[in-house]
Amino acid sequence: MSLSASASRAAEILARPTTINGLTVRNRIAMAPMTRQFSPGGIPGADVASYYGRRAAADVGLIVTEGTYVDHASAGESDRVPRFHGEEQLAGWARVAEAVHAAGGAIVPQLWHVGMVRKAGAPPFPDAPAVGPSGIRLDGTEGTGKAMTRQDLDDVIAAFAGAAAAAERIGFDGVELHGAHGYLIDQFLWAGTNRRTDAYGGDLVARTKFAAEIVAAVREAVSPEFPVLFRFSQWKSDNYDARLAGTPEELEALLTPLAAAGVDAFHASTRRYWLPEFDGADLNLAGWTKKLTGKPTITVGSVGLDGDFVRAFAGEGAPVKGIDNLLDRMESDEFDMVAVGRALLHDPEWAAKVLRGRFDELKPYDAAALKTLS
Repeated sequence: MSLSASASRAAEILARPTTINGLTVRNRIAMAPMTRQFSPGGIPGADVASYYGRRAAADVGLIVTEGTYVDHASAGESDRVPRFHGEEQLAGWARVAEAVHAAGGAIVPQLWHVGMVRKAGAPPFPDAPAVGPSGIRLDGTEGTGKAMTRQDLDDVIAAFAGAAAAAERIGFDGVELHGAHGYLIDQFLWAGTNRRTDAYGGDLVARTKFAAEIVAAVREAVSPEFPVLFRFSQWKSDNYDARLAGTPEELEALLTPLAAAGVDAFHASTRRYWLPEFDGADLNLAGWTKKLTGKPTITVGSVGLDGDFVRAFAGEGAPVKGIDNLLDRMESDEFDMVAVGRALLHDPEWAAKVLRGRFDELKPYDAAALKTLS
């Protein structure tokens, strides 16, 4: 296909508005959440507002912020990752939302609890223990954390609900719950870390109970039209072969309780969006999720670049990759939106260039982009 034909298709397919519950997004391009650690004291400053606002001004339809810690002492492991609680922190986030809205974009915070990934003595609250479903780390060791009690579960559920209510109050357009990559919610979903024998452990459906209760509490804490997104993945941060679901039937069993609890859209995280999720069909994880739940979905994974994002954090760059395959899938309504990560990290104008057919101006990813916030 010629460059001009690809440009015309990109403009036609990606520029269409889409709706998630009560939110209409101006186009099909989202910014994927990427931890940046430029918020000392957990407070997003003017540089963070400018960082997101710049991408909204360059035609990103929906900003999903970097993960931001909920109000639970064990939620985080860095004092430079933003928090979604506290007067100064929320005031900073309100300015971020204002900057994005001024540029015509929509924005949702990604609400995050790291669970057993947390290291002993780590900030922002050094005395807080790591917590998880069974006190087991992703590598199967018990580590120095603890299995969550009923009170712990209630406290974390309340923290997510409180953060969602705060997001609506200060002007955000929805929330995304981080249920992917081996963090707390995902630790309950995955048999490798959830060995509980109570109602929150056991078979796949039982392992969704904690996540579904968080979704339900969030749904109750916000207006009915306020979008609730849920990000999930098969892979974990140190185990790329991990699977929550080995078949479409298992994936349906996993997603159905979450959809019933109030998820409005699923953000299906994969390392390479073009790979089929199960044998016998070309659908990727977002495609299967939409087919099985009927909910809008967002795909993600090395969009516009050749090489997955994990290598970027090891200092590797990545050349530009065409998006004809992505456009084919979107044209057939396999999924509803595409989240772009590293390509937008290095090139804030990526969306504008793609929507306007300026493919020859797209930049390869340079890992040096991780070192600055611009």
